[in-house]
Amino acid sequence: AMAEVGAGGPRLAELLAAGRRLWDELEAGAEPSSGAPAVQDKVRQGLDALQRAAAMVAQLELFSENEELDEVASADLKFLLLPALLGALTLKQVDLSRRQQHLESARDHFLHFLKLCRNYGLGTFQLPPSAPGEEGARSPPGPGDPPGAQPSLVAMAMSRNAKIERYKQKKELENKLASMRSFVESGTADEDQIREFYMLQIQKWISTSLEELESIDQEMVILKSRDVARQAPAAPHGPSRPVRAPVRPFILTRDAAQARVFGAGYPGLPTMTVDDWYEQRRRQGIVSGQSVPQRAPGVSDEELQKQQQEKKEEEDDEEVLQKARNWDDWKDTHPRGYGNRQNMG
Repeated sequence: AMAEVGAGGPRLAELLAAGRRLWDELEAGAEPSSGAPAVQDKVRQGLDALQRAAAMVAQLELFSENEELDEVASADLKFLLLPALLGALTLKQVDLSRRQQHLESARDHFLHFLKLCRNYGLGTFQLPPSAPGEEGARSPPGPGDPPGAQPSLVAMAMSRNAKIERYKQKKELENKLASMRSFVESGTADEDQIREFYMLQIQKWISTSLEELESIDQEMVILKSRDVARQAPAAPHGPSRPVRAPVRPFILTRDAAQARVFGAGYPGLPTMTVDDWYEQRRRQGIVSGQSVPQRAPGVSDEELQKQQQEKKEEEDDEEVLQKARNWDDWKDTHPRGYGNRQNMG
C-alpha cells in the first residue's frame, strides 16, 4: 500500500479539509432552515470537494482489500471517512422530487464506508443488507419463537440495548475527540496521538452510519407506500350519476298570459309555463314523458287546469280549498315582490 499520498497529497488533504469544514458549519446550524440558499450552497460545495477527493483516493488506490490496518499510514486514515461524509451531506439536500435518488445514493455511501471499516477490522457491527427490505435484515428467530413469528421480543430488546450502548459510546467518543482536536490540528500531536484521533473519528462515523442507514430504510418504506397510494385507482362510490346541466332560475307561471305579465316586470329573469317546463325536463331526460299531464286533443291550458282543479276539489277540505283560492286570486293581481320596497332606492 502507498504510505503517503505522493504528489497529489496536499491537494487531496485540502479537499477533505474543505468538505469537513463545510460539514462542521452545517452541523453548527447558524441558518434556521435546511432549505435556506446559504445552507444548500454549502451542501453543494461540500459534496463537490468530497466527490473530487473520493475520485483521487480511488485513482491512487489508497485502500486495498488485502492489507491490514497497521499498513495504512496515520496521515491517510482520515481519508477512510470520505464515503461517510458524502453520505451525510447527500442527505442534507432538500429537493423533494429527487428524495428517493438521494436516499439511495446516501445509502450506498454509508455501506461503502462500513465495508471499508469492516475490511480493516474496525468496529464490531453487523452490516445491513445491500437493499432495504431484504431478508438478511431480519433477526433469526429465537429458539422459543413459534414458526413464522415476527422478529422476537428478545431480539428487539437486544437491538434496543445495542442502540443505547452505541449512543453512550458515541457521546464518549465526541468528548474525547473534542479534547484531542486542538493539539492534533495545531500540529503538536505525535503520530500515535494522530492515529488515535482518526481511529476515534472512524468509530464515531461507524455509529452515525448505522443510525443513518436505519433512518434511510424507514424513510424509503414510507416513500414507497406513499407512491403506491398515489398510483392506486380511486375506489368507486356506487354507480356514477350523469352530470346534469345547472338549472338557471326562472319564474314558473300557470299559462302564457301570466308569463307575459310577470316577464314584463322582470326582464332579466326568464319565465316559462308549466307545460314548457315539463317539456324541457322531458327533453333533458330528467322526467319521463309519462310525468307530463296527459291531455285530450284540442284541450286548452285553461280547460286542463280546470279539470285538474275540479279533481283536486273533490279531495280537498273546503276551508283549505278556500284559502288556496284566495291566495291564487291575490297572486293574480299582485306581481312578485309587491310591497317589498324597504330595500330599494
